[in-house]
Amino acid sequence: LSLADEWESGPRSYLGLMVAGFPNMYLITGPQSPSVKSQMILASEHHVDIIAGIVQTMRAEGHRSVEAVAEAQEEWVGHANEVADATLYTKASTWYNGANVPGKPRVFMPYVGGVKAYREACEDVEHDGWRGFRFQH
Repeated sequence: LSLADEWESGPRSYLGLMVAGFPNMYLITGPQSPSVKSQMILASEHHVDIIAGIVQTMRAEGHRSVEAVAEAQEEWVGHANEVADATLYTKASTWYNGANVPGKPRVFMPYVGGVKAYREACEDVEHDGWRGFRFQH
């Protein structure tokens, strides 16, 4: 399965960091992260720090792979969509939701719940032993 096939109906990720079913494939400011709705350099640095923490955990615990858990991804995408639906972003014809590409699925991609809330969610995931990620030896 290719990522293009997986995302045929629109991109879905866990925290904008990984996609369920694609082990060891990391995203930097991917869909369902604040990405373009925040300062991109700081957002990129934040994701690199998180990924470095995941890799450090993998090394320390002897894991060979990590991937997003499908249920955690769906829960996060649902939350991101719920937050976006409370705004006018999802009603506008804009590149944020794919309106600039004929035939592209209309999906609002950035997380608009705020950078503070997003960072807190990421911290909670880490403090919970990387909840929502599956590590394998």
